[in-house]
Formats: sequence, C-alpha cells, structure tokens
Amino acid sequence: MSKAQMFFTALRPPIMRRIEQIGSADVVIGVPCFNNAQTIDHVISTASRGLWELDKNMRAVIIVSEGGSTDDTREVAREVALAHTHESARGPGLAPWQELIVTIYRGAGGKGTAFRLIFEAVEKLGAQACLVFDSDLRSITPEWVRYLLEPILNKGYHFVAPNYARYKYDGTITNNIVYNLTRALYGKRIRQPIGGDLAFSRLLARFYSNQEVWDTDVARFGIDIWMTTMAITQGFKVCQANLGLKVHDAKDPASDLGAMFRQVVMTLFSLMESNEPIWKKVRGSEPVESFGVANLWEREPEPVKASLDKLIEGYQSGFHLFKNTWKDLINPESFKELEHLARVRNSHNFLFPIEAWVRILYDFAAIFHHLPDHRRRLVDIMSPLYFARVASFVVSTEKMSTQESEALVERQAEAFEKNKDYLIERWDNGGQWSQRVEEDINHL
Repeated sequence: MSKAQMFFTALRPPIMRRIEQIGSADVVIGVPCFNNAQTIDHVISTASRGLWELDKNMRAVIIVSEGGSTDDTREVAREVALAHTHESARGPGLAPWQELIVTIYRGAGGKGTAFRLIFEAVEKLGAQACLVFDSDLRSITPEWVRYLLEPILNKGYHFVAPNYARYKYDGTITNNIVYNLTRALYGKRIRQPIGGDLAFSRLLARFYSNQEVWDTDVARFGIDIWMTTMAITQGFKVCQANLGLKVHDAKDPASDLGAMFRQVVMTLFSLMESNEPIWKKVRGSEPVESFGVANLWEREPEPVKASLDKLIEGYQSGFHLFKNTWKDLINPESFKELEHLARVRNSHNFLFPIEAWVRILYDFAAIFHHLPDHRRRLVDIMSPLYFARVASFVVSTEKMSTQESEALVERQAEAFEKNKDYLIERWDNGGQWSQRVEEDINHL
C-alpha cells in the first residue's frame, strides 16, 4: 500500500474540527502552495477583496492548502488581513463573513493532493462554488473573482477555465502539447487546460473528490489537465473566463520542467485510455462560451526567458541517445526531419515543421497505449523532442509580439485536428511496431 492510499482524506483532524465549527459557506477559495512566501500575501488579500467587492454578505472560507514549505509561507499566510469592513465581533479589520484556514494537507506530496483537500472542504461546507488561485500570482486582481465566480453562481456552469494574455514563451507545455491535444481529442477550444486559476461547482468538487486517483500523477502536476478533461468528458457544463494579463513566477522552458512535463504528459496520455470511446467519435472543435475582459491583449505580457541554445542542445543530445528507438517508433518522413535537426548548427535555422511535430506526438500517444509497462520511460524519451518543438517555436516567433504568435499556436491546433485520423490509425495498429520499440527500450 502506497503512502497516498493510506489516507482516506487529505484533511488533518484539527482542520476537520475547524470546518465543523464554521459549519457552512457560500464560496470556498483554495490556494495550493509550496514555498511562496513572497507572493502568498498578495494572492490571499486580493482574493478576499474581490469577494468583498462582489457581495459583502457572501460567506466565504479561504483555504491555503500547503505542501510543507521550508520558507515562511504558512507564517505569512496566517498574518494576512482579510477584506476590511466594519469592526466585527471577530476583531478589527476582518470581514464578518470571511474565514481563513492555513493547513498542511495529508497524502502524497503534490499540487493534486492540495486540491483534494480543497474538494473535500467544499463538500463539507456545502459551498455552492469554489475558486482556486495559483500561489505565485503577481497579476491577480479583485475582478478575477467575479469573472470566475459569476458563471458558476448565475449561469449554471460547473467548470470555468482561465484564459490569459501570457508571454509567448510562458506556458510552452500548454502551447505545444496540452491545448492542441485536448482540443483535437475532445472538441472544446479551452485555451488554458492546465491554467491554475479556475472555478468549479460543488457538484463537480464532489465528483473529483470521489475519484480514486490520489496515488497517481493526478496527485501532482497532473491535476489540472485531469480536472479539465473530466469536466468535459463527464458532461459537465464548461466555459472560460478571460482574466487578462498573467504575471507569475514563470520558468525558462529549457530547465526546471522535468517533473511537470512528465506528470502532465503521463496524465494526458492515460486519460486517452479511459476516454477512448469518447474522443474517437469527435471531429473538429468548437469554442466554449467566454466571459471576463473584452480584450486580453491591451498590454504585452512580461517577458519570460527561453534559452534557445540550451533547448537545441537538449534535443541534439537526446537524438544521439534515442535515435534508434525514435526510428522504430516514429513514421519515416517525420524521422527524416529529426535527422536534419540533429545536424543544424545555426540556431536561427532550427525549424521543426508543425506537421512532423503533430504526427510524432500522435506516434507517442499510440505507443504509450500499446506498451503499458514502459510508459514512464516513453515520456522521458519524448522530452528531447519537446525541447526541439519549443526551440523551433522560439525561432519562428522571435520577431513577433505575443499576440501575433497566437496565430502560430492556432495553426498548430488546427493541424492536430486535421491529423486525427492518423492518430486513430496508429492507435489501432500500433501493435505491429510496438515489439521493436520495446526491444529498443530494453537495450537503452
């Protein structure tokens, strides 16, 4: 039995008692966090003010679901003053209808377990809706609360995904894999399927909480794509909220994304297994209803560094390690493109055709389906190819504004839709070449 399976709840007993004392709430705001002492104050206080401006009589509980930070995140969070109203019986400067809980969750370490605690709290408090905000946000405004909450409370939606203006090199996993594949598979144009700032109904929170996924990658960085996919495939009503500019602690896509890349892709591909009867019937896509700001692109987002030479080096090193496996796994025309990229010496000539990238990603999704005993290794073998696609995106958009680069993201998403029959053919017939790939993996 794994550590995650030992816990039937993510709530610690003292927090369970605190929730029982509070009794009920209209809204829960969840803030999953880990080592965010520099930003947690701003996130909590802004969310509190947004609730107060939206409805002064709304009873709300703000829950900081904490992963055992080694900095002062918990101490800073506990000192945050909630939205100012009148002098209440609870003390000066505190809104009478807002409570703050700061707690370490129980279970496997990761963002998904932090969410599990929030799901359980929503159910126990009987809240109508829940908002969740990333703890590293610097661009959150009080209006975000209204944009995310009103579709749940007033329009009957169960899931509200975010949409932001993000710098062109922020969110490269979303831009090159997750948005494209989610849209092509399930037919909904949700631009930020793994955006960390979202809202959901009590009904959906209960559904999430009851799923037995808390010893998988969903308990870590897989949680966001799992939530979005489950909301779509299980028939919940979904929309998105345009929030405007997103500024947060973004990372260079050439580094520090290993665990996130692995967990997101593993979850994405695993969801294809369980939802095969659904996505095989879908062709094309449709927009979802959007709320929030009218113009996402009033300002150019804050730049995020992307180390082009490091991305290319990561790909070319991977080519020499994995070329034999790639040759057996990937269709021949696409593999020729990889051979060419391995020889490129001028970084500004490093261009990875969209069509080749789409088919390669579909090749990996299919082999993942046919080799269940090697899935984690397959995703590791795929990661240098992701570096190559990001490097090509950087080269292609070097002289573009972020808004202009969105056109390239959209062309790529359309290519994923156009090639869906190729995915299904590889998915259904991959057993013909999976044995060779398995032998290659065993020799690595």
